[in-house]
Amino acid sequence: MSKIKITCDSTCDLTPELYRRFDIEALPLEVTLGDRVCHDGVDVTTAELYDYAKKTGALPKTSAISVGGYEDCFRRWTDAGCEVVHINISNKLSACYQNACIAAEGMTGVYPVDSLNLSSGSGQLAMAAAEMAAEGMTAAEIAKKLEEMRTRLDVSFVLQTLEYLHKGGRCSGVAALGANLLKLRPEIVVNNDGAMTVGRKYRGNMEKTVLDYIRGRLEGNDNVVPGRIMITHTDMPQELVDKAEALVRSLHSFKEVCVTSAGSTIGSHCGPACIGVLFFRKTA
Repeated sequence: MSKIKITCDSTCDLTPELYRRFDIEALPLEVTLGDRVCHDGVDVTTAELYDYAKKTGALPKTSAISVGGYEDCFRRWTDAGCEVVHINISNKLSACYQNACIAAEGMTGVYPVDSLNLSSGSGQLAMAAAEMAAEGMTAAEIAKKLEEMRTRLDVSFVLQTLEYLHKGGRCSGVAALGANLLKLRPEIVVNNDGAMTVGRKYRGNMEKTVLDYIRGRLEGNDNVVPGRIMITHTDMPQELVDKAEALVRSLHSFKEVCVTSAGSTIGSHCGPACIGVLFFRKTA
């Protein structure tokens, strides 16, 4: 039986500890700040990104992993006798999945999987894949199972500003201005088709917004799988992250609560002080 290696895009936004624990290799997307070309999760922080945006009024440019980048990774593992299951960011948000599929053409035992998701929602699938590999499932079986599991991901986040979505062309200036004037903080929900839509709209200060959002996703929700939940944020004050985690733990008895920071690719579109809770539902 071939060994199985789980790889993913850096947009999975797991911590270095989680990547080591599950033996997952993350391939970094490129992030360009002016003349400086960086790599997500390697040599650029969200703090640097937000400082750049503040000084220049523009967002860094993010680039999908190239076909050649995927080929190099996949070939390295297949040459070592492994099959590869690779988890991609949603095809609705990036060309990464398309490039991974092109790279995998003609290779035996390489399975790109469109997570139809982003950030640690994709990370949930990567960790699940590693657990299934440890249980002895084949790469083909894992890829097929992930396609079912992705329909049960519940992924959302609440923004403190629409400025970054607006600068990135994902939100009109009128919508951004209206939300700012009304002091609204929108919830963004990832649909089962991998696209994003606006959910509830919250009003109030940052703490009230975050805690109301978490209650809205979890309180009284009987469709929650009490396994692993991710709390992922972009430069949120630690005191508020701690309050968010305490609330999550009080609402459900999760087996594991993982707190992670979003990388520069995701952070460039969400803006600072964004936070989300990402978990599996019992049914789609």
